[in-house]
Order: sequence, then C-alpha cells, then structure tokens
Amino acid sequence: MLMQDILLGLAFYLIIEGLVYALAPSFLISMARLLPSFSEGALRITGLIAVALGVGLVWLIRG
Repeated sequence: MLMQDILLGLAFYLIIEGLVYALAPSFLISMARLLPSFSEGALRITGLIAVALGVGLVWLIRG
C-alpha cells in the first residue's frame, strides 16, 4: 500500500507539472526569471510552508 501511495503521488506530481508546462509556459518562464530576485531565506521558508501544507493535507485525507 505504501509503495502504491508513493507512485500515485509521483503520478499526480507529473500530471500537475506537465499541465503547467503545457498550459502556461510563458507564466513558467516569467516565474523562473523572478526566482533570483528572492532571497535564499524567503525561498526556503516558502518551501517549508509548502511541505507543511502538503503534510497537513495528507494527514487530513489519510487521517
């Protein structure tokens, strides 16, 4: 069951990433140009918040 969940998560990640590249490539390029203007600390905090939200969602769904 755990391996199936991991593979399912990877599949959803690939679907979402593929949709971003397919549907909004210019947005992705502009975001990539913006990234160097953010400090490393701000990017790290944003990443940690995203991880915490993801873990919280998994916890709520899988309970």
